[in-house]
This record gives sequence, structure tokens and C-alpha cells, in this order.
Amino acid sequence: MAGFRVPGLTTGGLRVVPHPAVMLILEFGATPPVVDDGAGRQQRGSLVAGPGFGSGGVVRAWGENVECVQVRISPAVARAVLGTSPADLNGAVAVDDLWGREVSRICERLRNISSWEDRFALTDAWLARRREAGASVDREVARAWDRIVVSRGLVRVDQLAAEVGWSRKRLWSRFNSQIGLPPKRAAKLVRFDDCAHRLVAGEGAARVAADGGYADQSHLHRDVMAFTGVTPATVADEPFLTVDDIAWSSHGTPAQPHVSADPGSVADRR
Repeated sequence: MAGFRVPGLTTGGLRVVPHPAVMLILEFGATPPVVDDGAGRQQRGSLVAGPGFGSGGVVRAWGENVECVQVRISPAVARAVLGTSPADLNGAVAVDDLWGREVSRICERLRNISSWEDRFALTDAWLARRREAGASVDREVARAWDRIVVSRGLVRVDQLAAEVGWSRKRLWSRFNSQIGLPPKRAAKLVRFDDCAHRLVAGEGAARVAADGGYADQSHLHRDVMAFTGVTPATVADEPFLTVDDIAWSSHGTPAQPHVSADPGSVADRR
């Protein structure tokens, strides 16, 4: 999870880049953020969205004086936490629609806490209780998801089916209904995410394409365009991705208070 304080994000908004996780935003600032899905639907305030949200590059977010805790939840545990499958999320959904007045109480408590660490602790404990009370995904589905992540998306669906002892058809059906994406699409999203962050880190597109299992650089270009609506060169400068090395720790590093994430924003992490 990460904490964001954004004084102003208005000019064109911020492009939401797809990520292989369920995105939960709990906002408690002076003004609720607005998320536009590009199809004329807008969501204000706290929201949750399924893995791959933002595909096509049409989803944008904006707002002034926004403060929020954002959580990336593994799709393998999201059903237990949310109380519904990620497959039931049609774009971004108001968290109130899932959890009712419980959300307002949590956001009010977040607003009254001054420390990001204490906000993270509150959110963590709350989500942990929800997970313990919720229904888990099938063990085979969780195993297939873990294999996709560990392999960085470089695993075939028939190989996954063989490893979990299911037919390809059964794996497709159960995985899609519980994770929110079919296995092949999930692998493609994980592969894209890994390659996008390597581009942000400054690696060349040709090297990223080769190491990422793409047939050639043009193949990488097509995938990046499909997920983001922009070229790999543009993706390398996307604020939604460039903030990740600050806002999201890959090694469990404790939160770093008030680190500048991009112009006009502050991110803490856990």
C-alpha cells in the first residue's frame, strides 16, 4: 500500500496504466478524486477496480487536494477481501457499493490520523480481517496465478493446466471467474507490466522485447499500445509508472515519509 497527497492534478489528468492487481483507493482528502473511464462514466471518491483497469489508455484521474491510501491487492486474495470476485467489477466501482457505511467510518478514521504509518496499520488490519472472513479462490487457481507472476507472464496456459491437474477448459473457466481475467490475458498483463517498468528504468526497447518473450520490438510496441494507447517511449515517462519506485517497494522497505513522487505530489509507501 502507498499513501498519496496530491495538491493539484488537473491539466489533462493522470493516465491510469494497467496493473496486474486489484486497485483499492480509500480517499480522505478535502476534495474527492475523479476517475473517468473514457466511456462517459465518472467515479468520485473511494473506489476499487479489477486487474488491468485502464487498458487502452483511456482512463484518467484528476482532483485537487487529494489524500488517499492506495492498495494493490493480489487477484488471488481479492475475492476474500472484497466479498465478491474481481470478475464482478465492471471498471471502477464505488467502495461504498461493496461495503456500505463501513467505508465512511474507515475513511473518517484515516482523516483523523496524522501519521502515514498509523494509516497503513489501520488499513492493513481492516483488510486482514476481511480476508480472514472471506472465501478463498481454488488452490489450483492461486497456484496458476503465482506461476504467472513468478514467470513474469512467460508461461503457457496448457502448461499451467497440466501443473494444476485440470483441463485447459476448466482452468480457463475457474481462473476467469475467480481472478477476473482469463489465464492468457493475465499472463499478457503481467508480461506487459514487467516490461513497462523496465522501460521506465531506462532499458532499451530492443532488450526489453527480447528478454520479455516478445517476437520482436514491433510486437512489444503493439502490446504497449494496446494496454496504454501510447508508444513505449512515451510509457517510459508516464507519471503513473515513474512514481512506482518511490511509492511501491519491491523488497518490503518500510514507508519513507514525504518523498517527492512527481511534480505536485507526495507519496509514502509500505
